[in-house]
Amino acid sequence: MAFATINSAPPTQASATTTQIAAIENAFGAEPALKKRIYDAIGSIPQYSPLFEDIARYTCGLRTRNANPVQPIQILQDEPVAKKRKLENGTGAGSTQSLVDLKTHNALQFYMQDVSFAMPQRKKLTLEVTAGNKYLRARNQASKEVEFGVPLNKIQHVLCLPVPEKSQRQFNFCVIPQYADGINPPPEGEPAPEAIMWTVNNGPAKSAFSGHGQQIGIGDGETSESLVRRVLDENLSHIRVVRPDAQEFVSAMLEAHRKGEKAYHIKAFRGSKEGYLFLLSTGIFFGYKKPLLFFAFENIDSISYTSVLQRTFNLNVVARAIGSDETQEFEFSMIDQADFSGIDSYIKTHGLQDASLAEARRAKRYNINGAKTEETAEADAQGAEGELQKAQRELEDQEDEEEEDYDPGSEGESEGSGSTSEEDSDEDQDDDADGNLVDELGSEAEDIPEDDL
Repeated sequence: MAFATINSAPPTQASATTTQIAAIENAFGAEPALKKRIYDAIGSIPQYSPLFEDIARYTCGLRTRNANPVQPIQILQDEPVAKKRKLENGTGAGSTQSLVDLKTHNALQFYMQDVSFAMPQRKKLTLEVTAGNKYLRARNQASKEVEFGVPLNKIQHVLCLPVPEKSQRQFNFCVIPQYADGINPPPEGEPAPEAIMWTVNNGPAKSAFSGHGQQIGIGDGETSESLVRRVLDENLSHIRVVRPDAQEFVSAMLEAHRKGEKAYHIKAFRGSKEGYLFLLSTGIFFGYKKPLLFFAFENIDSISYTSVLQRTFNLNVVARAIGSDETQEFEFSMIDQADFSGIDSYIKTHGLQDASLAEARRAKRYNINGAKTEETAEADAQGAEGELQKAQRELEDQEDEEEEDYDPGSEGESEGSGSTSEEDSDEDQDDDADGNLVDELGSEAEDIPEDDL
């Protein structure tokens, strides 16, 4: 009993000291187990506190001196040259901060280990959010080096999207920094940034840390998806994490690999690349292969339908970068007709089929819930006809005209009888023309002298 009492006291005292020693937090924030042992030791022998603070300051000093801003990140030799250049010149995620800044900011607000990243590198890394609303970054779990990251205030969109066609539920978090949406180019002379994407399972996190020494793991009741989403919402003051909403769009086809579950994606092709469209409250996303595309409402000029067939159709999005007069068109093909109704409703709700409303969308950015503007509501009230419905109606009109021109009497008859029928028809037309001419002349024809006839 005495042994249990002695060992139960230090954690209480350590927890009270956790928020008081900034040097230890900065030096060992990424190593919670080691940091806990230090606080336990300080709790047991308080006079060791100055010693551990000196060690922590010395550790921070070593890291600062060893961080070389021009030193390239160690990457795999078989990676493409373009990818190597992006990672060597910066963070690989479009951050204007140097790599040394990402490395030396050590106080952590949150971390999660064994996270499967897909962009800009495909490997398992530790996801970190630093304290003070500074950076989101990824750390190599073996070398403990920061691989890439982005300042939180440079993030323009964060999406949490279900991974389609998986037997187990998974979610992709897509972090899109400024100028990384595939629509708005970076300023001249600056490299094009890349989006960051990682995948989490629907279950609880295996190992995560949040707040001041709070360890999160299996049995805490919160899933990895909800935990990451909550942390990002708490640390991003200017935006929120956007998820698919059934009020915006839900596919007419259920998730094939998970029976009875709603699907929010639309399978489509961009050229030869197969991907998925998501119709969200802030815009339209296409992924998950590079390059990712995100059409914010203010960037969309208009949307139309082409190549309308019995089972599929194409969706054409005309987009315009902010501050530019030039437009670019993106075609997404082989979309199933079953999803047309939902897509058309989404497009009409946000007034995306009318290019005249593009200026209004750019002047007033949509909020996170995608509220309607007055112009959009007026367009909905008028019940504007969708482009696909127009194409179908024109096709039906064309078929009706062909039926009217078709002469059923010509089938099964001889060529002679057929030609006779045509001659009779021509004679009738001539008689009608003569009759109409006499009617037009009227009384003038009666005044013509007989000698002149």
